[in-house]
Amino acid sequence: MATPSIDTLHATLAPFGQAHVLKFWDELDAGQQSELAAQIESFDLDQLRELYQSQDSENHWGALAAQSTVPPAITLDDFADEQSFESAYQTGAKLIGDGKVGMIIVAGGQGSRLGFDHPKGMYPIGPISEKSLFQIFIEKVIARARQFASTIPLYIMTSPPTHEETIAYLNQENFFGMNPEDVMIFCQGVMPAVDGDGKLLLEEKGKIFVSPDGHGGALLALEKSGALADMKKRGIEHSFYGQIDNPLVQVCDPALLGYHSQSGSEMTSQVVRKSDPFQKVGNVVTSNGKAQIIEYSDLPEENAKETNPDGSLRLWAGSIAVHIFKTDFFDRMSQTANSLPFHRAHKKVAFVNSSGESIQPDQNNAVKFEKFIFDLLPSAQNAIICEVDPADGFNAVKNAPPANAETPDHVKAAISDLHTRWLNECGIVVNDEVKIEISPLFAPDSRALKGKIDADPNFARTISADTYLQ
Repeated sequence: MATPSIDTLHATLAPFGQAHVLKFWDELDAGQQSELAAQIESFDLDQLRELYQSQDSENHWGALAAQSTVPPAITLDDFADEQSFESAYQTGAKLIGDGKVGMIIVAGGQGSRLGFDHPKGMYPIGPISEKSLFQIFIEKVIARARQFASTIPLYIMTSPPTHEETIAYLNQENFFGMNPEDVMIFCQGVMPAVDGDGKLLLEEKGKIFVSPDGHGGALLALEKSGALADMKKRGIEHSFYGQIDNPLVQVCDPALLGYHSQSGSEMTSQVVRKSDPFQKVGNVVTSNGKAQIIEYSDLPEENAKETNPDGSLRLWAGSIAVHIFKTDFFDRMSQTANSLPFHRAHKKVAFVNSSGESIQPDQNNAVKFEKFIFDLLPSAQNAIICEVDPADGFNAVKNAPPANAETPDHVKAAISDLHTRWLNECGIVVNDEVKIEISPLFAPDSRALKGKIDADPNFARTISADTYLQ
C-alpha cells in the first residue's frame, strides 16, 4: 500500500491541532515516512481529544470515596472455617480437574526500574534457584494442573516492547516444560501520550511516542488475538488472572476458585488489608450496591486517612491485581462499547522538540491514557472480594535498592519466609537464617507439601542449611 502524501496526512491532523508531528517529514527516508503514516492512521484522534479535554476531577473521587463502604468480603477468618474452606476447595478442585480453568498472566512490563533491560518476566527471583518470574509462574501452572490430573491453558499478555523477546525467551527455554500448544502469547494495544497542551509527542523525528494501554487492554487483546475464542473452544469457564511481578500469586488456588464458583460470581478479586493509608494499591469499595476500585493515585488524602472507631482504616481493602473472571463475562464485556474507561497518568516522557533536539524532562510533562482491568468490577454480577494475608499471596518486585519495599531482596525473602512456614506447618524445624525455596513442581502449596512429607518417613525433621526442594 502506498504511503499517504504529506498533504493527506496534514488534512487528517490539522483539525486536531496535531500537524506538528510532520515537521521533520522531509528528513525521513521512505521507510520512516511509511511507519509514521501508519502510526497516524492508527490513532483515533477524536477519542484522544475527548480524553484530553475530559480531565478527571479529584472532587469526583473524593465524593465517591465519602459515600463508599468496603464491600462484603470473605476474610481470613472465613478461610479459617474448615468446613466452608473444604467445601470451596473441593469445588475449585473439580473445576480444575474438569478442565474448566485457564490462567492469564499479564507480562507487558519491562525491568527498567530494576536496572534490567529485558521483559520483567525474565528477571531472576528464586531465592536459591534464581528461576525467573516466568519459570516460577509457568511451573505453578504445570504443578496445579498435575495436582488434579488436568490441563490449564496459559494466556500470556505482552506489550509491544516485550513481545518478541518474550516469545524468543520462552521458545529458547522450551516453555519450561509446558506444552507449547497450551500456551498463547498475545500483545496488548498502545495509546499515544500528549503534553500539557494536548499535543502528541515525538519520540523520534519519525516516530510518535506511544505506551501500552494498561492492564485493562487485556479485554480487547483477548478478543482480538483469538485467545477468548480459544477459551470458549476449550470449554474454559473461569480464568485466573495475575501479574508477572508478584511471584506469590496463588495460581489457580482451588479454594478461591471454589468461593468464586459457589457465589455465582462473574468476577472475584483478591485483596489485602492495607498496611498504611497510602499503600500503592487500588482501594476496593462499594457504591450504590456495586463493587469498584478507586486507584491509589485518585483517592484524596483525607479519604485515605479515614478510620473506624477502633482506629482501623475505613477503606481497608487493597487490590493486588489477582482476579477470577467468568469467560461469559469476558465475552459480554468485550462486546460492550466503552466497558472500560481510560484513566489519566502524569508521567515524564522524553521527546524531540521543534528544533529536533532530544529532551529528557526532569518533571512530569505528559499525560498517558490507560485502562484498568479492575474497572470491570461494577459490571460483574455477584462480584465478591476475598482477603489474603500478604505474606501468603502478595509481594511484587517493583523497585531497585535502596527502596524500603518491593525490591528483589524483599521479594526473595518473602518467598523464603512463605516456604519456611509451609515446612513449619508440616512439623519441620527450619533453623534461623536458613533460606528455603520450594519448587512449584515439588509442591504447589502447603497442603500438597504436607501430603508429600507425610508420605516420606525419611524426610529430614530439621533443616539447618539453605535448601531448595525440587
